Amino acid sequence: MHNLNLTAHWAGILSLIIFVFAYVMVIFEESIHMRKSKPVMLAAGLIWAFIGIAYGFAGQSEAAHAHAREIIEEYGELFLFLLVAITYVNTLEERRAFDVLRAKLVGAGLGYRQLFLLTGVLSFLLSGILDNLTTALVMGAVVVALGRENVKFVTVTCVSVVVAANAGGAFSPFGDITTLMVWQKGKLGFFEFFDLFLPSLVNWVVPAAIMFFAVPNLKPAPHQDRVKGKPGMVGVVVLFLLTITTAVCFKNFLYLPPALGMMLGMGYLQLWAYYLQFTGKRKQNEDMILDSFRQIERVEWDTLLFFFGIIFAVGGLGVLGYLTLMSEVLYTGLGATYANVIIGALSAVVDNIPLMFAVLTMDPGMSDGQWLLITLTCGTGGSLLSIGSAAGVALMGQARGLYTFGSHLKWAWAVALGYLASIAAHMALNAHLF
Repeated sequence: MHNLNLTAHWAGILSLIIFVFAYVMVIFEESIHMRKSKPVMLAAGLIWAFIGIAYGFAGQSEAAHAHAREIIEEYGELFLFLLVAITYVNTLEERRAFDVLRAKLVGAGLGYRQLFLLTGVLSFLLSGILDNLTTALVMGAVVVALGRENVKFVTVTCVSVVVAANAGGAFSPFGDITTLMVWQKGKLGFFEFFDLFLPSLVNWVVPAAIMFFAVPNLKPAPHQDRVKGKPGMVGVVVLFLLTITTAVCFKNFLYLPPALGMMLGMGYLQLWAYYLQFTGKRKQNEDMILDSFRQIERVEWDTLLFFFGIIFAVGGLGVLGYLTLMSEVLYTGLGATYANVIIGALSAVVDNIPLMFAVLTMDPGMSDGQWLLITLTCGTGGSLLSIGSAAGVALMGQARGLYTFGSHLKWAWAVALGYLASIAAHMALNAHLF
C-alpha cells in the first residue's frame, strides 16, 4: 500500500503533538491519577481521524481504510492471545497457586544470600512462561515477606527480581508483549527465540554477581505459612501448558494464527471449570467451585486498552510517514546494530511496546540475528531504570518505601554492564545468524 508523506502536513504535525502529549500523561499516570489507557485511546482516535481527513482530500480514502484494517487485524490477534493468557494467570491466582509457591519459599529456611539467588533464578524461569509483571509481583511478595526485618535484603533483591523477570521474558515468545509481537509478525520462528537464553541469562547474572556481596550474609527468622491450593489447581497448570503447546502447534504446523490455538485453550479451561463447578456443588465443596467467566471479568482492561491506543497511535504515525523518517535516521544512518542497541536503551524511559511496534512497522531489512538483538534489547533495556518496565513499576508499588527509583538507580551501573554483556554474548554466540 502506498503511504502519503504527511510529516510536514498539518495532520501529521498535529498528530505528533497529540501523541507526545498523551504519552507524557502516561508517564505521569501516578501523579495525575488518570489510567494510562485513557489518553492514548483518545490520541489514537484523533490521529486516525486526521489521517482519514488528509487521505480523503488526497483522494486515497481506500488506502487509509486498508491501513486501518491491517492494524485492526494485528491488534485483534494480540488481544485474543493476551485475553486467554491473562485469564489463565487470574485462574492460577484464584486457585492459590502463587500463594502455595510463596509459602514454600518463605518456609524453606534459607539464608538471605541463598534466597537472593533462588528468587532471581525463579523470576528468570517463570517469566518465560507467565509474563514479567506477574512474575515480579509473585516474587516481590516473597521478598517482602522474607525481608520484614532486613531492608537491605529487600532493596537489593527487588532490583535482581526486576532484572531477572525482564531478562527471562526476552528468550520466550510468551515472556513479553514485545516477543509475542515479533513471533506473531513472523519475524522469528518459535524455537529461534531460545537462541537468546544464554544472552538473557548473562543479562541477569552479571548484575546479580555484583549485587550478591551487598546482600546480608544472615538468615531470616523462620516463618511457617501453611497454604493449601484449591482443588483443580494442578489441572489449571497442566491446561495452561497444554494451551501454550496448542498455540505453538497452530502456528508451526497448521500455519494459523497462534491466537486461535489460545482460544481453543480457553475452551479447555471452560470445560475444566464446568467439571469443578458440577463436582463442587455435588460435594458441597465451595473451594472446588470455579467460575471461569469471573476470571475473564478480572482481566486488566486498562492494560488491553492501553495496547489498543499505543498500537493504533504508533501505527497512525507510521501511516503519516514518521516511522519511515525514523528508520532512515536510525537503520540507514547508523546501521542495524547501533539502532537496535539505542532503541533498547530508550525502553528504560519509553515503554518497550510502542518502540517494538514502531520497529515492526518500519520493518527494516534485518537478519535473524538483528531481529533477535532488538528482541533482547527491547526486552531487557527497561531494567536500566525502575520505571522502565511494568515489572519495576509494579514492584515499586508492592514494596513501597523499600524498593524505590533511587534504590534501583544505585545499581543502574551494574544493570547497564549486564545489558552490554548480554549484547556481546549474543553477538558472539549467535554470530552465524547475522
